[in-house]
Amino acid sequence: MSLRKFITNKTTAALAVLLTVFANTSVFAQDAAAGAAAAPKVDMGEVYKSVIFYILIFLAVCLFIAIIGKSIRVYELSREAQGKPVGINWNRVHASLFALFLVLGLYGVYWEYTVHGAMLLPDAASEHGKKIDEMFNLTLIITTIVFVLTHILLFGFSYIYKYSAKRKAYYYPHNNTIEKIWTIVPALVLTVLVLMGFLTWRSIFFKVEDPNNKPLQIEVTSEQFKWSIRYPGADGVVGTKNYKLTTATNPLGIDFKDLNSRDDEMADEMVIPVGKPVKLILTSKDVIHSFYMPHFRVQLNTVPGMKTYFEFTPTKTTAEMQQETNDPNFKYLFFCAKICGAGHYNMQKVVRVVSEADYKTWIAEQKTYLNDDLRKQFNLPVAPAPVKAVADSAATDSAAAKTNQMALNK
Repeated sequence: MSLRKFITNKTTAALAVLLTVFANTSVFAQDAAAGAAAAPKVDMGEVYKSVIFYILIFLAVCLFIAIIGKSIRVYELSREAQGKPVGINWNRVHASLFALFLVLGLYGVYWEYTVHGAMLLPDAASEHGKKIDEMFNLTLIITTIVFVLTHILLFGFSYIYKYSAKRKAYYYPHNNTIEKIWTIVPALVLTVLVLMGFLTWRSIFFKVEDPNNKPLQIEVTSEQFKWSIRYPGADGVVGTKNYKLTTATNPLGIDFKDLNSRDDEMADEMVIPVGKPVKLILTSKDVIHSFYMPHFRVQLNTVPGMKTYFEFTPTKTTAEMQQETNDPNFKYLFFCAKICGAGHYNMQKVVRVVSEADYKTWIAEQKTYLNDDLRKQFNLPVAPAPVKAVADSAATDSAAAKTNQMALNK
């Protein structure tokens, strides 16, 4: 072979191209390896935390499925063009997927009930909470039975009665008996559930007050991002408020012209006696919050410009719940159940349920909201300064409190 023929030969040209590509690839690979060794290590963990990463993964999976689908379609069209029978029976595939999803779905329901079901709240710690739990459990049982039966029928029929060229569909347009059954039975079940909910709601919100066991009034004011708790003092009545009176020294806007306000006390936590009715007076200073006490099954919105009320009776002390849950660190809490802003996570406080005697001891130690600055603002007598000779600070505070009471009585 002459040199000219050797150069123009197609096999020689193809080998030259392959050799060139292989050489360039090797060089690029060596450069990349050298660059990777010299470059500082990058923490890839951050990549897996980004939303864009998962979006790209999702798009890649969709593209992969689309390519597979198109390939199968081309394969089927080629068989059809050649006069061959269809390679894949899609009716059978779809029917099998229905059966598979039915089994997986029912297992998912079982898994949810057995795994996440254990994460539900413990038994209610309030009188009305037991009624709510009973209503919730009955509703859950009925809806679960309906859910399982309807899905077995839907997915089972889709599998059993998949398309077959050997079978003709039976035309069955109407049946009065079946129409009556699936109309009357759901109507009766829903009627029972609605009536049960209505009666439970009335028993919670429409109570006849027992004059021998009046509820303990507690006012809770929400704002971004904290709760303020006010107790009524010795008179048992929480005084009035007026938002126009809100100042730096009177952040709740309490009106001290109302005598009921003058002995009101503030607290950092909510302490309530077990077995005694508690009447919550809920208000808000800014946006709508949702007052939520899960263990007592209490949830109600706090709305600016209006008061909402909720009365409940705690049945288990904090110590009893610690024993019941086998958790010495257990605490009752109340939260805001609405996403009220960036500091929403701060919206929680501790609730302590104690005996009647412990409650009386605790409430006697709380400070009144009314101080000397507020006395001047409302033109009330200012208490004299405490005696400096008293070394014990607690004794000094007690003397001041007694003096304040005397000034109030003038």
